[in-house]
Amino acid sequence: MVKNNVIVEKTKNFALRIIKLNRYLREEKNEYVLAKQILKSGTSIGANVKEAVRGQTKPDFYAKMNVALKEASETEYWLELLVGSGYIEETHYAGIYEDCQEIIKLLVSITKSQKNE
Repeated sequence: MVKNNVIVEKTKNFALRIIKLNRYLREEKNEYVLAKQILKSGTSIGANVKEAVRGQTKPDFYAKMNVALKEASETEYWLELLVGSGYIEETHYAGIYEDCQEIIKLLVSITKSQKNE
């Protein structure tokens, strides 16, 4: 079920981008607080999606996907702060923010469809 799962793949790739962003923030900008926050929320999205896919019940699946959605929303916030504060350039922000938005849309769709079942 996990193999070729779009949301699993997108959140894993997103987490890898977040790890690189964390490294950049720490090594190039000497920013540790925001770097840690975005690392935690940005990698948690995929972890919760992976747990949801392996969930034992539909309510378990729904709950984990909702947690993933909350983490994605938090990550969106940290990205907005990073660009707003000048820690990342608009050009670097645009791509990762777009990916975050796409993940949020997918998670909203998944949680809405599960809620209606």
